[in-house]
Amino acid sequence: MTRRRCLGIVCVGFIAVFALAGSGLASQAPQDLAKQAASAAASANPELIGNLSTELGSTPEQAAGAAAALFGVAKSRLKPEEFSQIASAVPGMDSLLKAAPATTAPQGLGGGLGGVTGLGSVSSAFTKLGLKPEMVSKAVPVLTSYVSKVGGPTVGSLLAGALK
Repeated sequence: MTRRRCLGIVCVGFIAVFALAGSGLASQAPQDLAKQAASAAASANPELIGNLSTELGSTPEQAAGAAAALFGVAKSRLKPEEFSQIASAVPGMDSLLKAAPATTAPQGLGGGLGGVTGLGSVSSAFTKLGLKPEMVSKAVPVLTSYVSKVGGPTVGSLLAGALK
């Protein structure tokens, strides 16, 4: 009996330790997932993310999150068939959209992809990424120029109109 009792106490101890360690890991999981999504997005479209990273003076992960936030706004403002033209022109769009930082949309803007539906909420997303909100005005021309290059002027105009 003594051996079983010791074994039981050891098992309970291990369960307690793993439960406590797991609770700490669970609170970091969303941050880790966001970082992984941003890394995947940077790998999925190195040309766009490289251009944006250079313009913003940011890391590729920050640039991917910035692009994701802006594409999220475009997706929320355009008709599905219009956004699909942009999405089909931009390699890695699915990965990019997943890289959007979760934000709380300012009142009156409603929710959208990661809570990003307006350019005001993009400023919030940029702040979460460690970027200055004024960098939104630098990022938009890089995105529209890239989309015009890969998708043509009509598709670039769709994006530009959605990001005004």
